[in-house]
Amino acid sequence: MKTIQISLNSIDKVKAFVNDITRFDNDFDLVSGRYVIDAKSIMGIFSLDLSKPIDLSIHAEENLDEILETLKPYMI
Repeated sequence: MKTIQISLNSIDKVKAFVNDITRFDNDFDLVSGRYVIDAKSIMGIFSLDLSKPIDLSIHAEENLDEILETLKPYMI
C-alpha cells in the first residue's frame, strides 16, 4: 500500500480523477481526517472538504508505477 497527497479542488478535477482510477481494478481510499471514502465513489468524494489536500491510499503492488503516472495531475 502507498499513500500520496492529492488535491481535488474543482468539480472537473473530481470527475477526471474518478474516471482515471476506475480504469484500475485496485482499491483506492481517500482519507480526510477521520473519514475514509472509496475513491471511486464520486458522491463520497463530494462529502469531503475538497479545499484541503486529501490522502489517497493505493492498495496495489504490481502496477503501482502506472497508477502513479496516471495520478500525477492530482498530486501535490
